[in-house]
Amino acid sequence: MITDVIHEKGSGTINEDAVSLNGNLFGVFDGATSLTRNTYENDKTGGFLASKIARDTFMENHGPLPLLAEKANSAIYEKMLEHGVNVSDKASLWSTSCAVVRIGDDHIEWVQAGDSLLLMIYDDGSFHIPVTDYDHDRETLLMWKDMAESSGEKKIFDLLKDQILKIRAEMNVTYGVLNGEADYARFLNTGKAPRHNVKHILLFTDGLFLPSAYPDKDPDFSTFVSIFLEGGLKALRNHVRNLEMTDPDCIIFPRFKPHDDIAAVSISL
Repeated sequence: MITDVIHEKGSGTINEDAVSLNGNLFGVFDGATSLTRNTYENDKTGGFLASKIARDTFMENHGPLPLLAEKANSAIYEKMLEHGVNVSDKASLWSTSCAVVRIGDDHIEWVQAGDSLLLMIYDDGSFHIPVTDYDHDRETLLMWKDMAESSGEKKIFDLLKDQILKIRAEMNVTYGVLNGEADYARFLNTGKAPRHNVKHILLFTDGLFLPSAYPDKDPDFSTFVSIFLEGGLKALRNHVRNLEMTDPDCIIFPRFKPHDDIAAVSISL
């Protein structure tokens, strides 16, 4: 196996994404800052700590992947209690998405939650993303696009505060994340695929999604795959960052920050 990794801070103060690598196990994790903006352990955000806890748990690489997800979710819960987080308030919860694979001799096991994704590219250039229910921010970004030309000097993020709170309140109600809640298990996606004919496996957080001016449309993963096949993860990263730099105010390409954190792993078999 040949692997490549990108782990890069966006325009925030710290990188809340994490990468897990241990033998035949690979994972990415996208921590989401609690909306209370509280920090812990030397100014670390809840999102940073959630993704770090999940990364460290999966690094054990022992036992079924769903069991490691359960252990990670429980560890996040225990750490929140230790720091006095109000775990009955979803806006206060630390949370992280995840996409993890374990590669066997003849099969690929995977587990996924939230908007971190797993993408498999086959020998013939075709590709497959085994989950479809990951775009929980679409409604918010559609509102963002509608407000982009009329918001004046006010930041759209501030204008959409209630909408952002609404979506956060739907964690493990309409979409899944690891955040200490038992209902995460209802939304945990797991599976096993034959290794035969799989040429590349990509794991990536949403910071590597191609910026789009049309949040009502599905992401353009055909272009995503073409860019990867031509130049690898670095080419994808450069393409994303170059587009973002043309739109620093997040008007053309609706998004929550000029540059998001990126965690990505490619495994070529």
